Amino acid sequence: MSDPVLDRLLADQEGFIARLAELVACPSVSTDPAYADGMAAARAWLLARLAALGFQDAQEIAAGGHPAVTARWHGAGPAAPTLLVYGHYDVQPPDPLEAWASPPFTLTAREGRLFARGVSDDKGPFLLAVETLGAFLAAEGRLPVNVTLLLEGEEECGSGTLGALLARHRDLLRADAVLSADGARWRADLPTMTVGTRGNMAIEITLRTAAKDLHSGRYGGVAPNALHAMAKLIATLHDAEGRPAVAGFLAGGAEPTETERAELARIPYDVAAHDAAIGIAPGYRTPTEFLERLWLRPTLDVNGLWGGYTGAGGKTVIPATAHAKLSMRLVPCQDPARAAAAVAAHLRAHCPQGAELTINATREGSFAYALPPTHPLLRAAEAALARTTGRTPLRVRMGATLPLADIARNVAGLDTVMFSFATADEDFHAPNENWRQSSIAEGFAAWVALLRELAGVPRSAFPAAS
Repeated sequence: MSDPVLDRLLADQEGFIARLAELVACPSVSTDPAYADGMAAARAWLLARLAALGFQDAQEIAAGGHPAVTARWHGAGPAAPTLLVYGHYDVQPPDPLEAWASPPFTLTAREGRLFARGVSDDKGPFLLAVETLGAFLAAEGRLPVNVTLLLEGEEECGSGTLGALLARHRDLLRADAVLSADGARWRADLPTMTVGTRGNMAIEITLRTAAKDLHSGRYGGVAPNALHAMAKLIATLHDAEGRPAVAGFLAGGAEPTETERAELARIPYDVAAHDAAIGIAPGYRTPTEFLERLWLRPTLDVNGLWGGYTGAGGKTVIPATAHAKLSMRLVPCQDPARAAAAVAAHLRAHCPQGAELTINATREGSFAYALPPTHPLLRAAEAALARTTGRTPLRVRMGATLPLADIARNVAGLDTVMFSFATADEDFHAPNENWRQSSIAEGFAAWVALLRELAGVPRSAFPAAS
């Protein structure tokens, strides 16, 4: 039996792609002030589109950082649940520009995929949700549940004011659960629901070994080289197997249980195909070992390392300073501040003699998150995926971090269900970010099915929010 809302959406897929092209043409890079006009353009586009779709109270709200865009439709009545439907309109920087096969802010179709910065993370997935909600209003004049939209502008730079925004606008954003169009599904060939994420923390360090850069001929052999010192220091962070070798780093963190390992063993995964797809040497790990390291173990990574001369040609200097950016992915019960303090103590203890070390935390960090296994929104989402795919979805975890989940729980007492139709292999945060065109029809079908499923779930079934 056809569904009038889904039929409407599927008939307008070309229109959806055209609107998505307009949105990705707004270069909404949140981390770089040079893109302020692009951020403003994206907000203006969204406000106009939300009003055109029939949402009420479309507006910008802020708490000291980049504004978010919000709108609502609360006509389902007090007995129906209210969902805070989340996405983010900000994107990563497009650099390096020369690595793109097509302009990063021009939506380009090739080989069944759409290419542009932000098309997968998160403009395409959240626009699926927005357009589905709008189609319900157009076709039926109402939604099955009450909805408040929250489209954040700071996710790609750490969601630094999201907690303050949720607190400052508590009444406006009051809800029974968060339904996130961000988060990315694990695989396109396997229906899954993500029920846990790792936490996150980041620091930046600087080593100084001299008052200024020095001539490598006049001072080579007698003056210390900051890059050499940094390489030596960074090498102390991991053991021979690549595991963090920092005393106290895992303090309080939960070790994988035998039950969790048994759950991992039931998930099919081709490790060799994974390694080949991203161009790395085969790891020879079992699927269970692979997934344990990806989802249930912490990481400590060097994201950037620089100093001295990095321009074209050569410049024979001995660098006086070297810099590194480090990030950590954290497991349940691992405190971000405590983990960062352990790394800082390790760096100070291993700092090469004669070097001056400076350490700065670049964000507050996020705790790991786990969704209660019986949450009614999770069950509804699983039922929707089972209906549209014909397969019962597996419950999986994500090695990445969704800051929203930790923040929404701490500030508003809300749990977050991720219902994204991006996929982990779509090069978000990298050149040539892309999104499968097949995700459009799949996503529309699943969002319609989820909203139909929620029509039978009363608000009383949801945990009481704070």
